[in-house]
Amino acid sequence: MPNPAAALDLLLLPTWLVPVEPAGVVLKEHGLGIRDGRIAFIGPRSEALKLKASEVRELPGMLLSPGLINAHGHAAMTLFRGLADDLPLMTWLEQHIWPAETKWVDEAFVRDGTDLAIAEQIKGGITCFSDMYFFPKVASERVHNSGIRAQIAIPILDFPIPGACDADEAIRQGVELFGDLKHHPRIKITFGPHAPYTVGDENLEKIRVIAEELDAAIHMHVHETAFEVQQSVEQRGERPLARLGRLGLLGPRFQAVHMTQISEEDLTLLVESNTSVIHCPESNLKLASGFCPVERLWQAGVNVAVGTDGAASNNDLDLLGETRTAALLAKAVAGSASALDAHRALRMATLNGARALGLEAEVGSLEVGKAADMVAFDLSGLAQQPVYEPVSQLIYATGRDCVKHLWVAGKQLLDDRRLTRLDEQQLCATATAWGLRISGHAE
Repeated sequence: MPNPAAALDLLLLPTWLVPVEPAGVVLKEHGLGIRDGRIAFIGPRSEALKLKASEVRELPGMLLSPGLINAHGHAAMTLFRGLADDLPLMTWLEQHIWPAETKWVDEAFVRDGTDLAIAEQIKGGITCFSDMYFFPKVASERVHNSGIRAQIAIPILDFPIPGACDADEAIRQGVELFGDLKHHPRIKITFGPHAPYTVGDENLEKIRVIAEELDAAIHMHVHETAFEVQQSVEQRGERPLARLGRLGLLGPRFQAVHMTQISEEDLTLLVESNTSVIHCPESNLKLASGFCPVERLWQAGVNVAVGTDGAASNNDLDLLGETRTAALLAKAVAGSASALDAHRALRMATLNGARALGLEAEVGSLEVGKAADMVAFDLSGLAQQPVYEPVSQLIYATGRDCVKHLWVAGKQLLDDRRLTRLDEQQLCATATAWGLRISGHAE
C-alpha cells in the first residue's frame, strides 16, 4: 500500500457516502480520498479536511456510491435499438435479429455500437459492464480507449458467426485474447457459449476444459424461457441447468444469465455449485420470457447480479432503472413488500455484480484499498425531496439523469454530466448514420 501520509490525488466530500460493504450503511458528512487510482481514505469530514490533497471537491446534495455494474449485455446492439420491438424471443431472434446481424455486423459496426454503449453506460452511472458480442477484440479496444472497466465474453455457437467460422475458431480467438489481456487492469476475458440450445455437449466440454486451465469464467444465457426448458426436456430428457451441471460447467466462475424458470432441483444445483445468476428483468418483461424469483434465490444464498441485456431487447442500458424494476418485480413475484429492499437492490447492482464477474476484490464497494470506481448521484432535485432515506430515494425516486460525476480507477470519465473522453455529438451522428443505412434510408 502507498504511504498513508502522502498527499491524496483527490478528496471527495459528498453529503452521503454509501459504501455497500458493510451492508445497509449510510455515512453522512464523510470524505473519501483517492491516491494512485485507489481508495486511500474513508472517514468523517472533520478528519478528511486535515489531509493533504491535490484536489478537494465538495459534492453537496450528492450520494457517492460504488459504480454500477451491468453484469450482462450486448454492447454493439445499441445500433439495433428499436429495430424489432414487441415480439417473442425466438421470433425476435430468428426472423429479425439474426438476419440483421448477418447483413450488418462487421468490425466497424462493433466499434461504433460499442462506443455508443460505453457512453450511454457512463452517463447512467455504470463503471463496469459485461459484454457478449461478435468481434470481441474490437470491443476490447473500445473499452481500453474509453477508460471504463469491462468483462468481455467471447461468443461461441455451433454455427458460423460474424468474425468466426465455427466454435473452434471462436475458442482459439478467445484463448489468444485472454493471453493478450490477462494483465490488463480494466479488462477481463471470459468465455460466452451463447445458450444451451445453440451449443452442443462437445463444444461445452471444450469450453469447460479451457476455462478451468485458464481460471476463466463462463457467461451463458440459461433458462431464459419456458420453451427452452421444455424443448430440452423433450429432446434430451433433462433440464438445461441439469445438463450444464452434468457436464461440469456450473461453479463459482459460471454466470447464468436470465434464469426465469427455476425448479427446486435447479435451486439446489445453483446453491451447491455456488453459481451466480444475472437477472435482466426489463428484457425478460419485454420479451414476455418470465420472472426470475430473485428473493427466493437471495434467501437460498445464491449471488444475484443485475444486467440490462442488449439495447435491442430492453431498449436502454439504464442499470439504475433496471435495478428499480428488479426491486419492484421481486416484491410482486415473492408476494412480499419487504422483498429486495432498496439497500439490497443497490448491492445487487454493485457488489453482487462484482462478485458474479470475479471482481469483488477490486470493485463493487467503497473500501480502502479497492479501485476508485465510483458514481455521484445528485439528490438535490425537486423530485428527490425530501430525503428521509437516501438509498430508498436513489432506487425508487431517482433516474439516470441524476448521475453527476463518475470515476473509474480514480480517473474521471463524467464531470458534471459531461463525458470527458468521448464526443457525444459525434457518437450521435455516427449512430444516426447507421440507423439510416440499416433502415434503407441512407442517401
